[in-house]
Amino acid sequence: MKSLALVLCVALLHIAGYASAQQKVDRKGTSSAVKLEGMDLGYLSELKGKYKLSVTETTFEPGGYVSQHDHAGPGIRYIVSGELTFVGEGKTTTYKKGDYFYESGHTTNSASNKTKSPVRVIVFEILPADWKGGSAIPPKKK
Repeated sequence: MKSLALVLCVALLHIAGYASAQQKVDRKGTSSAVKLEGMDLGYLSELKGKYKLSVTETTFEPGGYVSQHDHAGPGIRYIVSGELTFVGEGKTTTYKKGDYFYESGHTTNSASNKTKSPVRVIVFEILPADWKGGSAIPPKKK
């Protein structure tokens, strides 16, 4: 019984750690919805139960932003509409409709919409299997 209580306690702390990390990233005028998740990674059996593929749609309203953050895993971003201003590694890049870019996850960045039209971004990521919601986390100290 004590070991079950210990396992439950560790699991709750693990989940609470994810939730608190996600809540600490400053953002305004953004919304995200997970569209698809895949746990079956085919022939990559060594990843089974550890990771999943996730597809999320994020919208940045005019003036919307996500302040400096890292990600729980790496991924590819696709700009569906609008223009996204991305700041990472001391460089500012504006991505436009039809552009793709890659984020490793461990590189601190920020993103914003400096235009008068919404920006829609599709995010394809590899995340821990038990990860819930968006993948932005506070920057880790390097």
